[in-house]
This record gives sequence, C-alpha cells and structure tokens, in this order.
Amino acid sequence: MPTRRISYTRRQQSSASLPYVEPIALVPRADPFDDPEWIFEPKYDGFRGLAYSSRSGCEIRSRRDIPLRRFEDLWSRLSEVLQGREVILDGEIVALDRRGKPVFDSLIRREGFIAFAAFDLLWLDGNDLRGEPLVSRKELLASLLPEDTGPLYKVLAIEEHGRALFGAAKRMDLEGIVAKRKADRYEVGTVWYRIANPAHRRIPGPSSQGHLRTRPTHSTPDR
Repeated sequence: MPTRRISYTRRQQSSASLPYVEPIALVPRADPFDDPEWIFEPKYDGFRGLAYSSRSGCEIRSRRDIPLRRFEDLWSRLSEVLQGREVILDGEIVALDRRGKPVFDSLIRREGFIAFAAFDLLWLDGNDLRGEPLVSRKELLASLLPEDTGPLYKVLAIEEHGRALFGAAKRMDLEGIVAKRKADRYEVGTVWYRIANPAHRRIPGPSSQGHLRTRPTHSTPDR
C-alpha cells in the first residue's frame, strides 16, 4: 500500500477520516500500442485531483495534498451527487466548452462548465480498494456512478485498442491518452503511461509579448 507522507496543510473534516493517497504518477511514452491486457483512456487538459467525500462534505486535493480551494464550489456540487458516501476518487478537474471538450485555458480562468472527471475509485464506504485490480475498481466506479451527472462523470475507458483511441484523441485535439494494465493495483511501483498527442494545438491566450502561448506538454506537479 502507498506509504503516508507528511501533509503540511490542514485537512478538512471531510477528508480527515479517510487515508492519505499517494497518486500514481504518469510516465511519458512515445507511441500508442494495442494489448488485450491494457485499458486506455483519453488524457484531458485539467488539474489532477483526489476527491475525498464523507458525511461531512467533499474536498478535492492536489497531487501535493494541497486543497484546491479555488474550486470549492465544485466541492459542494460533488457532495450533493455523492450524498455523504465515504469515497475517494482519482481524476481531473476540467472546464468543458459547449461541445463537452476540456479547455485548459478556460480552467485557468475558471470559465466554462467546471466538472470532475473520475477515472479511478480508491475507497468506498470503509473499503480500501487500492489492493484490487484496476478492472475491478472500474466496475465499482460504474456502479457508484451509473449515470454521469453535470459536475461528476466517468472518464471513457477502452480495452485493448490504444492506437484507435489515440487516433480519436488526435482528431478531437485532446492532449493524448493514458495506458494502464487491467491488473494494476493502486500502489507504489505501478506504472501508467501518458502518450502525448504531438499535434495538440496552441491555445490562444494573453501573454506579455502578445503572442500565442502553448499549453505545456509535460506534466506539472498538479496535473
């Protein structure tokens, strides 16, 4: 199981009763691949976050275990959806445009529709699921969220066909895809691959020189 490290920020009551989770980092990989033992997901432009829910409410914390207070309104909306259930979700905070596409620039400015895209379920009503295989955690996530809601939805997962999903990600101008083994436990040593879309376009935005600025292609500590 993940080892607990010291957190230098006070935890809210909603997460204080739940275990600290060390997020699995994404390892860059150059090319997509197909494998029946793997699951592939689109990589969204957003902030990586762990959502801690309990009867006391909901809180989203960054990979560094810092509360993402700029999105406290989203905390409240997730709490309404989860209705006091004891849950830890791994996912991304995203800002969706009218077509439902994540737009990172809008997220920075807190524009668009802010939502939490969940791709893993690590804790459910007193049960630690980190020792279960990924495919089992995905099934439990689907049972917890049988229908996507406005502020909380499940990330699409495709078995085996990573190249096809990568092609779709390129056509939709997404950041890329993530590859995970079906048998993966959520623990130190587990490797998830981030396969970037090299054609991911520039995002217009103000800069000191007045030029277009690019969205970083590498993972920052909170992404």
